[in-house]
Amino acid sequence: MNRPRSAAGLLALALFASVPPIAGARAQTAPHPERLAFVLNSADASISEIDIDSRQEVRRIPVLREPHHMALSPDGRSLVVGDTAGNALFFLDPITGAMQRRIAVSDPYQISYSPDGRWLTVAGLARNQVDIYDVATMTLAHRVPARSMPSHINYSPDSAVAYVSLQDSGRLIAIETATGRVQWDSKVGSTPAGVLWHEGHVLVANMGTDFVAVVDPRDGHVEREIHMAPGPHNLFITPDHKRLYVTCRVSGTITQLDWNSLDVVRSYHLPGGPDDIVFGPDGSMWATLRWRQHVAVLDLASGNYTTIATGRSPHGIWLNTAMPGRRISMLTGNSAPATR
Repeated sequence: MNRPRSAAGLLALALFASVPPIAGARAQTAPHPERLAFVLNSADASISEIDIDSRQEVRRIPVLREPHHMALSPDGRSLVVGDTAGNALFFLDPITGAMQRRIAVSDPYQISYSPDGRWLTVAGLARNQVDIYDVATMTLAHRVPARSMPSHINYSPDSAVAYVSLQDSGRLIAIETATGRVQWDSKVGSTPAGVLWHEGHVLVANMGTDFVAVVDPRDGHVEREIHMAPGPHNLFITPDHKRLYVTCRVSGTITQLDWNSLDVVRSYHLPGGPDDIVFGPDGSMWATLRWRQHVAVLDLASGNYTTIATGRSPHGIWLNTAMPGRRISMLTGNSAPATR
């Protein structure tokens, strides 16, 4: 993966506050749109800002080296972006994208806040470690060694346990957030990525297979395999908690599962490696296409979609219409790739 030199990255940071719009975007003097989609361009060391209403990229924000995932802070005041190869977290204004601060964090590939807002768990995919931070002080509470390539994170509803997939070993681990103790370590499939708590079970998308594993959170054993197109990658819930979707990046499909039975309901074909998804204020689905340098906006009723150009290897995506207190509240997310 091409990465800019560190000196170039530092220069980009110095110019961050005065980033101009991209060519063809609205003029600098025009009002900055408030309804924005943020897209992390992993291979371009940048973040695309897209006007949700015009569906045009209006600005591209430089970071250090390799951003992959982001999360809204528990207080809703910051959009936190993990720059894994840059070993940094960027805190952005979730309305405008203006940089608030930057802190040093080791290999923040995937980042996830616990439901109670107390913990921030960081999966260090390149360094084989899972770090748990105390959000109030941003001090490292626990560092948990992982077998190989910790990837995606999800929590039990009470925030007591963080479940982390280990891509290279085909396993899922359960970590007690308060102590950092590994409760269990279980084989769940081949190249597991996305992890999601769902109705008393943990779902794990296995990219090296054609199934999502249904895991018992008490001991980690696989209760069921939900078969679909090859390469299930990540799992997402709609804001109304009535539908569940799985992105299958290798096969270029997005599959809807029945909320109760978990049976396959419908599949959509989106070539180009659909990866992370969020839901727009009009009910559309926005999906990053990792291998096409585009975001797809999908009409779920018709299956038709349009695309918006981004930087190289678009990965994480978030819409600020998801912020609590806005007219429509729809916070979703998770993400990760097969190798990086």
